[in-house]
Amino acid sequence: MGRRVVETMIRSVCVFCASSEFAADSFKKIAYDLGKRLANEEINLVFGGASIGLMGCVASGVRDGGGRVTGVLPHFFMGKGIVYAEMDEVIVTKNMRERKAIMDQHSEAFIALPGGIGTLEEVIEILSLLQLKQTAKPLILINTHDFYRELINLFEKMIRLKFAKPNAMDLFHLAKDSASAVETLKAGYR
Repeated sequence: MGRRVVETMIRSVCVFCASSEFAADSFKKIAYDLGKRLANEEINLVFGGASIGLMGCVASGVRDGGGRVTGVLPHFFMGKGIVYAEMDEVIVTKNMRERKAIMDQHSEAFIALPGGIGTLEEVIEILSLLQLKQTAKPLILINTHDFYRELINLFEKMIRLKFAKPNAMDLFHLAKDSASAVETLKAGYR
């Protein structure tokens, strides 16, 4: 939606996405493709550190492409047998709030693939920080199978009913697939 050109290429991106193993294979393929594309552009992955769902797929794509993977996990995830084993760096946090702060510190941009409540919560927090000008890091939503359509409809309703300003739609970029998301990063979207 909104764009500003910046001088430097983004070198690390935090990817928010589902950990559900039950997501359709088409979503998993997009996640893996995103990982491969990030690695091809030498963009490091920062993610939730799980081996399951779209999280595991995006990390596998990065690893298979020769890229760097940093996982950030809360302590209580460590004994669940879901930690992605091939990370270059593992950061264990006290809780989920610290996890998000660390992911933010290690990233220059955010990409959200489809996901559940946790993914939605992460996206909304970044949107809130962007609106309050507490971050200027870009946020890209990959709209696989029109996944984010209802969220966009809700934002448009908020604007129509004067709960949000029209420029709320400029706080993020909606990408149709992983290729256009990475191209947006390369073009210096802010």
